[in-house]
Amino acid sequence: MPRVVIAAFKPKLGKRNELAAVIKKHWGILSDQGLVTDRQCYVMEAADGTILEVFEWKSSEAIEQAHHNPVILALWQEFEAACEYVPLSSLKESQHLFSEFQPITFPQDAT
Repeated sequence: MPRVVIAAFKPKLGKRNELAAVIKKHWGILSDQGLVTDRQCYVMEAADGTILEVFEWKSSEAIEQAHHNPVILALWQEFEAACEYVPLSSLKESQHLFSEFQPITFPQDAT
């Protein structure tokens, strides 16, 4: 059964562009590894600069496979160099009934 996740990435000081570059390629790599569905991925930004990504894993098993996949583990190291993972509840927007975020769109030809 597919699993929709919301991941929140707070950029480390001076690392926003590096984080954006990793997020830009994240879903494509997950897709290349056969771990996510074809459902569109959404990327947005909170007022404090935290970047959120919403996407759909193929299954709980796919999530587990990612934790043993060297390609994904290398990608996650890039994330760890550029950000801290934060809970959705830490964002001011999550305290509102209808949370609003700024959309982020990446150029199609960029990796």
